[in-house]
Amino acid sequence: MKMINQSRVAVSMILAIAALVGGAQAAPVQALSGAQLQAQGKLRVIVAFKPGKAAAARAAIAAAGGREVVSLDEVNAVAVELPSKALAALQRSPHIDYIEADASRQAFAAPARNSRIDATSAGSQTVPYGISMVQADQLPDSLAAGRKLCIVDSGYEVTHEDLIGNTVGGVNLTTSGEWYTDEAHHGTHVGGTVSAVNNALGVVGVMPGKRINLYIAKVFDVTGSASSSVIAKAMLSCMQARANVVSMSLGGSGASKIEEAVVNLLASRNMLIIAAAGNGGSSAVSYPAGFANVVSVAAIDSNKVVAPFSQFNSDVELAGPGVGVLSTVPMGTGAEASLSVDAVSYPVLPMAGSPNGTVTSTLANFGLGDVVNPAVAGKTCLIQRGTIAFSDKVLNCQNSGGVGAVIYNNTAGPLNGTLNGVVTTIPSAGVSDTDGAALLGRLGEVATLKVMPSNYAIFDGTSMATPHVSAVAALVWSYFPHCTAKQIRSSLANSAQDLGAPGRDVYYGFGLVQANAAYTRILTLGCGA
Repeated sequence: MKMINQSRVAVSMILAIAALVGGAQAAPVQALSGAQLQAQGKLRVIVAFKPGKAAAARAAIAAAGGREVVSLDEVNAVAVELPSKALAALQRSPHIDYIEADASRQAFAAPARNSRIDATSAGSQTVPYGISMVQADQLPDSLAAGRKLCIVDSGYEVTHEDLIGNTVGGVNLTTSGEWYTDEAHHGTHVGGTVSAVNNALGVVGVMPGKRINLYIAKVFDVTGSASSSVIAKAMLSCMQARANVVSMSLGGSGASKIEEAVVNLLASRNMLIIAAAGNGGSSAVSYPAGFANVVSVAAIDSNKVVAPFSQFNSDVELAGPGVGVLSTVPMGTGAEASLSVDAVSYPVLPMAGSPNGTVTSTLANFGLGDVVNPAVAGKTCLIQRGTIAFSDKVLNCQNSGGVGAVIYNNTAGPLNGTLNGVVTTIPSAGVSDTDGAALLGRLGEVATLKVMPSNYAIFDGTSMATPHVSAVAALVWSYFPHCTAKQIRSSLANSAQDLGAPGRDVYYGFGLVQANAAYTRILTLGCGA
């Protein structure tokens, strides 16, 4: 476990970090980015007071020209903006314990991917692969009302068709929308994995019975970035709301002493804190996941293989499904696609950034799509992946007069691609290598390609693995409320499905979290066994 340096943060280090600091801010104070602060000769730091010296320390901050922006009274600290030149003098104040940079934290999800109409269309419901993988389908959530789970994220769209009816409250620590809106889409996706309702629509979550109590601490606006002090404030809000489990699909580099102080406070209040290990694909430790009192979660795919982006280190404790996770997003912000050729349907995924639309036309071979070819005018282009970007392939089809584009994979599996912000005017989607081969045998037949808005999306990230683990923790704990948070943590680790090298390892930790196995272990052997 990486230890935090308890010495004072050097002035030069804070100044170097200051330019990177920014993000969400506790309402109603308007946050300034690190660049904006630097341009004004200011920086943002967290100031911790010595015991009993809060009033004197605040007076010293005011005398230095500082402006308090986040109060963290429970741990004797505040986040402030102050003139850079005042920092050295403030550090010498006898009333101040230490000063550290107010570091940046980010949501740990890859860019949104899309879903297929056949998975989420009206009147149908699919069970994401992660639900059975963590054994949530084997353990009913009939007792979940006895637990409260706090999600620290970008909000939670309470009016979503697949979330409505859940018991939920919250607080907005940003200047964006409300806690029950989600401009970044990330929190609603996380929330769906926890609590999407079993209602014949869309998807189901780990606890789909509308029994779990939820509390939403909104820290991210559309940027998906927030300062460490706001994350600390959110965790304290979870504590004040009497949450049992805290789920944080977020993190960043560099340990924050204030974050650790808050984590330790929550742990002392019998709360279980769970956070994402990070998406850097390296051995770097992300925080808050790296603190001793936090469960660090790695991401695995549907084959139970660690994701290439999942960070690996000795702090990783449990693994959860985090690749190709289908869940809720704010209504109408996702995308779905369908493809049929003479009434035979093929599973397709819309290219991220594709315009909506429906086209019916002859299917034509467009090869690699690397040159303009008027022969496909008025037709749907069937294009092989490779050589050039997806967006260039679609643009070449469009510039050839094509009305739609279907790109098939050149490796095994479905193709879930993106146009990377390039604007196109024709609908486009991806198919697997095998379906691409089948479509090559149907050239000249009539194809109908449809891309339309969706209320669901597929995301990748340790952000997606974390709510699987958090929800399982709350679910299992609901059966044994007499167990402590520490005991539940031990039981989850001891009952995890071992993956990778035998025993705990840096990629999977103790292994894949298992709801029913944990329940059975506690029932048989007792709390913490």
